[in-house]
Amino acid sequence: MITTSSLTFKIASEPSEFEQIYQLNYKTFVGEIPQHEENAENRLIDRFHEENTYIICADEENIIGMIAVRGSRPFSLDQKLDNLDSYFPEGRSICEIRLLAVEKEYRNGRVFVGLIRKLIQYCVNEGYDMAIISGTTREQKLYKHLGFVPFGPLVGTEEASFQPMYLTREKFDRKEAMFRRLEAFPERGNKEVEKRERHPDPVSFLPGPVNLGEEVQEAFSGKPVSHRARRFVDDFQEVKCQLCEMTNAAHAEIFLGTGTLGNDVVAGQLSLLKQPGLIATNGEFGERLVDHAERFGLSFRSLNYGWGTPFDYEEIREMLRRQPEIQWLWVVHCETSTGLLNDMDALKRICREEGVKLCLDCCSSVAVVPVNLDGVYLASSGSGKGLGSYAGLSMVFYHHEVEPDAKLPRYLDLGLYASKQGIPFTHSSNLIYALQAALHRFKDHAVLERQEELAAWLRTELRRRGFHIFGSDTDTSPGIVTIALEQSMDSEEVGDALAEAGYLLSYRSEYLLDRNWIQISLMGEHSRRQLRLLLDELSKLYVR
Repeated sequence: MITTSSLTFKIASEPSEFEQIYQLNYKTFVGEIPQHEENAENRLIDRFHEENTYIICADEENIIGMIAVRGSRPFSLDQKLDNLDSYFPEGRSICEIRLLAVEKEYRNGRVFVGLIRKLIQYCVNEGYDMAIISGTTREQKLYKHLGFVPFGPLVGTEEASFQPMYLTREKFDRKEAMFRRLEAFPERGNKEVEKRERHPDPVSFLPGPVNLGEEVQEAFSGKPVSHRARRFVDDFQEVKCQLCEMTNAAHAEIFLGTGTLGNDVVAGQLSLLKQPGLIATNGEFGERLVDHAERFGLSFRSLNYGWGTPFDYEEIREMLRRQPEIQWLWVVHCETSTGLLNDMDALKRICREEGVKLCLDCCSSVAVVPVNLDGVYLASSGSGKGLGSYAGLSMVFYHHEVEPDAKLPRYLDLGLYASKQGIPFTHSSNLIYALQAALHRFKDHAVLERQEELAAWLRTELRRRGFHIFGSDTDTSPGIVTIALEQSMDSEEVGDALAEAGYLLSYRSEYLLDRNWIQISLMGEHSRRQLRLLLDELSKLYVR
């Protein structure tokens, strides 16, 4: 028996409990969800009642929530989907979950978490390693949040539509661990079923959108200015000069779009060379460079070092020597997916000695670590990460002369921008002035040094609290700290709980979910006090 305050969670066994189950079943699946016909008794006995095990929640003597589970075939879904087992992994011991119902006034995380925890305990004890459910379409976010995987077409009627879903034993185990933590901190009830007062001022530890300074927000909210106005043109040129000074680049063009657009511009310029190249990858964003290149039909070879694995620079050098036809090398400077910082100086040295043009994706490194683009042919970045402004502007840095080329789409033609003072089309004055305000912070040359010190302190503190940091301190960016969670912790659950507490971390990307990772980004403005509060919240969710 699991008891929380006045609420009791148990398996139904008494006649009085079953009578209340019939009444709650009727109220939910006749009165609220029109799945069955009305009757004068106001009670509904499930057709599988004799095979069901009912997990109930009682407030003193009143049953206010229930969920049923059964392991006998055929399941109700057997009668709704042909060849049901073809949707499942092989070799599973399956049960069916049905009849989730909670009185309206008790629909909060406390009741729901208690029911699900008791259910998971029962399923594990009975030897089931997979559960299936027909989840109402009204609560799909809730079921997916719990780890259920949708399969097959919708079943039911237009008035009462359901999505077949399953949950595996592996998820059972992780959910059980999470529910233990939620019980220890009951205010962390499931966010999909309990509306709580949110943190009044969420703090972003995302790589975008980042934590913004007040002056940046104020500049963005100003009245728009025409992109042809002399004032705007002058300010636009000043921003370009500041970006060049920060990166030691000869030229910079600013595009309306994210870093992805900047990489398309780079790919467009490489297509004009009509020469083969090399792309080295060690993470998600390196792999995206390959996709950029393929979409432009570039001729290239690739070296894949695996996620988080540093480049073998001698291997890159040898490949360039053995294949002198390769004329350009394109890599990511800071691999956002892991935080790995590739060695720009080594890459520049190799390309200089081998006569190869170096191109860099610097979207997560500009304004996070010192970036010297002298000797770099093309480099891309964006406004919404280290620069600490709103997303929506991408930059391409270069040193050589460029000309418009009609073979490229107008929006991606670097030479066209260069020939029009960087403003060939309508631009956003709000985004430009927000970026200009953000750049003021970097007039203090100690900003990056302080950020590096903050990241070193954070890594040390995380390790002290028992967390595993992915990557070494010597070759990772101070802007991204990747935490590889224990298998007993679910990265999505942890990220959701922290978001509810007012701390926004990166965890929803597919590549992070697949690896059970969360990331703390120090791009933008942060303080040690904010990080201490975040770590306190994170530690509450950690069970050794």
